[in-house]
Parts: sequence; structure tokens; C-alpha cells
Amino acid sequence: MTALLEVSDVSVTFDGFRAINGLSLAINEPELRAVIGPNGAGKTTFMDIVTGKTRPDTGRVVWGETATSLLSMSEAQIARAGIGRKFQKPTVFEDQTVRENLRLALKARRGVFSVLSWRATAEDARRIDELAQEIGLTDRLSHRAGDLSHGQKQWLEIGMLLAQDPRLLLVDEPAAGMTPAEREHTTDILKTAARTRAVVVIEHDMEFVRRLDCRVTVLHEGRVLAEGSLDHVTRDQRVIDVYLGR
Repeated sequence: MTALLEVSDVSVTFDGFRAINGLSLAINEPELRAVIGPNGAGKTTFMDIVTGKTRPDTGRVVWGETATSLLSMSEAQIARAGIGRKFQKPTVFEDQTVRENLRLALKARRGVFSVLSWRATAEDARRIDELAQEIGLTDRLSHRAGDLSHGQKQWLEIGMLLAQDPRLLLVDEPAAGMTPAEREHTTDILKTAARTRAVVVIEHDMEFVRRLDCRVTVLHEGRVLAEGSLDHVTRDQRVIDVYLGR
């Protein structure tokens, strides 16, 4: 199987500090992958490189069946190519309803010129209902987004990204600040999304990672330290020494 995303021997240095050091990994489609590791391991920088926010000094980052280099593309081009990113802090339009937030996300997918003449269709309304059901906010569609709980805002933002139909979804610490019930629901949302696309989750909460029940990549000092099931990597003495033992 050809990988959807392939990162090969990538390195990047910030002010003399090597944040990514010969990183190589591949993500398939569909796939759910968790990325863990100590602070400073390079997890966020990895996402920054994939989304075009940071340019590596060396290495290759190729995308899709045509093995297109992401390094020659802008952040906007990368997003249009099908890579969506959710940051740790949710960013939703708080004064708009849940339905309006999802509608705006569908609208954004149309591109700049078609937006000018865009009108919601019956198909858009059906898709909004589908997304609301997928993220568990059907009974909140008419509610103002600013009135949602922290967890519900996170789900809405995931729904807004799914509205743009990405092939790869990068999610940064989705469980942070959530109640146990919200964390459980978030797991379900991500597992469902990963049935039809690639989903990569950066997370510190080991219980959350265990619930994801997926392949785990452990980063340390900007490179892959271990990879496999959570049970496999947590038995690795190197992982225990640099991460779990702290």
C-alpha cells in the first residue's frame, strides 16, 4: 500500500536547537495513529511541517498517490489538498449557532470565487445534519456556539474540519480539559472519522490513547523512538526511560 503521507529523513533547527532530527514516518489511509512523547520531542513541529507552517532544513514530505512534495506548497494549498488541522484550543465562531458554524465550514470548502454566489442547498442541509450527528451535537444545532461546553466546542471544531472533507486530519491534544464522559465521546468521534480517512492524534493522556486502540508512534528528540501498539511501546525500556518513567 502506498502511504498517504510520507515523511523521510526530515530535520529542522531553531536557533541552534534541533527540533526534528532525521524524522521518518508514514501514515496510511484510512488509519488512526497516536503520536506521543515528552515535551520537546517534536510532536507539534511535526504537525507544523506537514501543514506548511514550518519549512524543514532537509528531508522530504510527500503526499498522495502522485507523491506531491508538500514542501513546495503554501499552507493554503496544503489545506486545499486535503490536510486539516485542529489546534488544542478550539476556534469556533462563538456568536454563530452550531448550524451556522457547520454551514460556514461547508461554504469555505467551495473556494473563494464560488463563495461569492454560494447559497445553501438541500444537500448542504443534509450534510450539516449528518455532521451534527457524527459529532453528537444534533440537539445543539440552534444553540449559540459560545454557550457550548469546552468539550462540545472541541467536537464542533472537529465537525467543521470534517465538513471540508480532509483526507488527513491532524488533532492536537483533543482530550485536554475534558470531563471523562467528553473524553469518551471524543474517542468515538475520532475512531469513526478514521474509518474513511487518516487521523493523527497528538496526546499526553495515556488512558485516552489506550481507548483509541490504534498504532502509536513515540517521538523523542525529534525522531521516532518506538512504534507499534500501546502495549508494545510502553514495554520498550527506552520509552520507559525517556517518557513514562518521568
